[in-house]
Amino acid sequence: MAEAAQFQRTRSAPARWWLRRTAAVLVGVPLLAGLLQIPAAPPADAEPNGTGSRTVDVSINSLTPTAPTDDDTVTLTGTVTNNGRSTITDAHLGLRLGPTLNSRSAIDSAAKRTGFAHGADGQEVGGKHTVDVDKLLAGSTRNFSLSIPVEDLDLGSDGIYQLGVALSGQTQSRQYEQVLGIERTFLPWQPSAADRKTQVSFLWPLISSAHLTARTDSDQEQTRIFRDDSLASELAPGGRLQQMVALGKDLPVTWVVDPDLLATVEAMTKNYKVMKSDGTTTAGRNQTVAKQWLMDLQDAVDGREIVSLPFADPDLASLAHRGKDVSGALGHLKSATDLASRTVETILGTKPRTDFAWPVNGAIDSSVVDVATSAGAHNVITRSDSLRETGGLPYSPTAARPIGRGNTAVVADARLSTAFQGDLSSAEGSTLAVQEFLAQTLMVTMQAPEKRRSIVIAPQRIPTASQARTMAEAMAGLDGERWTEALDLGDAAKAKPDQAATTRVPDTGSYPGSLRKQELPTEGFIEVQRTQNSLDRFQVILSQPDRVVTPVGNAIMRGMSTSWRGDARGAADYRSSVKGYLTDLSQSIQLVQKSTQTLSGRSATIPVTVQNNLVQGIEGMKLVLTSGQPNRLEVDEQQAIKVEGGHSQSVKFDTTANANGTVWVTAQLYTDDGTPYGDSMTFRVKVTEITSTVMLVIAGGVLLLVLAGIRMYTQRKRATAREAVDGADSPDTAPEDPATEDPAPEGPEPQEPEAGSGQQGDVTPDTGPESGDASGKGEKVDR
Repeated sequence: MAEAAQFQRTRSAPARWWLRRTAAVLVGVPLLAGLLQIPAAPPADAEPNGTGSRTVDVSINSLTPTAPTDDDTVTLTGTVTNNGRSTITDAHLGLRLGPTLNSRSAIDSAAKRTGFAHGADGQEVGGKHTVDVDKLLAGSTRNFSLSIPVEDLDLGSDGIYQLGVALSGQTQSRQYEQVLGIERTFLPWQPSAADRKTQVSFLWPLISSAHLTARTDSDQEQTRIFRDDSLASELAPGGRLQQMVALGKDLPVTWVVDPDLLATVEAMTKNYKVMKSDGTTTAGRNQTVAKQWLMDLQDAVDGREIVSLPFADPDLASLAHRGKDVSGALGHLKSATDLASRTVETILGTKPRTDFAWPVNGAIDSSVVDVATSAGAHNVITRSDSLRETGGLPYSPTAARPIGRGNTAVVADARLSTAFQGDLSSAEGSTLAVQEFLAQTLMVTMQAPEKRRSIVIAPQRIPTASQARTMAEAMAGLDGERWTEALDLGDAAKAKPDQAATTRVPDTGSYPGSLRKQELPTEGFIEVQRTQNSLDRFQVILSQPDRVVTPVGNAIMRGMSTSWRGDARGAADYRSSVKGYLTDLSQSIQLVQKSTQTLSGRSATIPVTVQNNLVQGIEGMKLVLTSGQPNRLEVDEQQAIKVEGGHSQSVKFDTTANANGTVWVTAQLYTDDGTPYGDSMTFRVKVTEITSTVMLVIAGGVLLLVLAGIRMYTQRKRATAREAVDGADSPDTAPEDPATEDPAPEGPEPQEPEAGSGQQGDVTPDTGPESGDASGKGEKVDR
């Protein structure tokens, strides 16, 4: 960000400004000449015995008050450590007050300096404000505490002063007093309130990584399964998220929340399970911690502005650069935005703002802006090292910038937003970060004291507990509102923009290469979309689709989260686990494999079994049976399917056989829209139909039996009649008359043929056409 060479205190005429600069140079010349006569202390690594201004490590572990006023006493505590190889003698610790700094870049430079420089570090504040150190053995460490009333510092006009703690003493090789170590920090000095304060919007992020899996237990409550139990340590007292809530409660900040975190903690308040390394699960035991954290959060955000990110904080830049060309990928952003509002309002009881988008590190280009605003957001949180000033403004401009199409870029200050990165677990690191932050905010106000501007501070997404404590301490230093005042992010987005501030969004080639390397790959978005398509096909057959759509759909969104940056392997494994779980669910509905079927008769039925191992029922499906040779075996085409959870259903298909032989039959499940579901199942059917020739033989045999019976009956009847007539006309003793006797047939008596022989006496069987029709159904099912 461009800035002036010095801040503006008064509107002096150019001539008066030139005279002051000339006088400063003239005064500095003799001072510099005198300094040149003082033996310069070389760096420690240039000395054989380790002496020099870096021999002693001085640490400032606290400075109170952080922004003093007239009646305060400044107290500094810390440690000194002798890193040299010899004992330091006749030493003392003293304060050094350097000159005021006149620009934000001057603060940056001063913060980077390590060695001692007479002109830059100023003169020692002598008298009773020093602490004697008799001896400091090599490698030893000693604590110190220095206090000085502000009036004894003899501070001049308002501004940012360098304040150093230096140890001066002698070594065996250099037996004269010299500065052997120094640590410097910044003392912001503005005891009275500024006429026009800078409005500050500080984002307070509640964001975490993905902790929930897509899996749920098969019980009625759908017990959630966590990847691990690490979230509990963040929620417990002293944990990162517990600190964020406890500290943010009393700070004038804007809460920025990932709804997925709220949903995950809410799931932890109930019965839950934790996945173990071997794939089994164990019962979670941190419900009390989760309940307490949610109660504390509800209390902390009561009546405060809440900005909700889309559910699971999708990686906007990755979507813009790698995912937007994958069909359907952008649709997840809209779904995540809609789900965000419902989730936050349900859990916190407050309707959040969802009109802000926050790309990772505030880095934007034209494609990122297009994607970020595609789901309803009109404000894009960026950073001043991305939307850089090109007009040479002598001050930090207001954050809000119109960027066209009704959208606003909310430009966070890069220096202030990155002030709390790195390891701040040590007291020294935290103290220096706080003082530099306060110095930078005062310098922003002093750059253009006649202008009221608003700035935004967007720190890292997932600060550590120590970083959170440092941020809170820095914000507490602004409580006096002497040069700043708090402003909600929503109001900052509506502030009147500076006319001279840049509004040109960088092109895609300007996106930082280091961030581009961390983006989710295109293959990841392809896999996400395939999983979503599978879910869409699966849910239409479920009687209770929400039991699957909610946990799996949310997990799909987590697969695109910004939190996966820097963990490509973990992201790929997570997406794969979601896909695998959905596959397992869909395969719980399957056709039971059949062995060879044998059909006897012209018509029969074939049963096919559908097994449903889900907890819930399935519906809206049909089962289709297809014959490989319809000319040999005809099959009914389809049957509607509806199976209760944990049950199976056997569906019978009518068949008509036209010829003997083996026929391959295929069974396939379909959804109502005609989409195949699951794998098909193929089995063999042996057709053993009774032929027409056999039917003719059987019919002929029956006919012969009937004719033989008729003939026997007729012969017997005639014989009986003749016997009756003969008995009436002739005496019983009369001789037989051969001429009138009915000759008996030669050979043995006719015998009744065996059933099915087709023969009766000498009668030739009738082999005419089949007059009967074989009927009846039969089946033989081998499961």
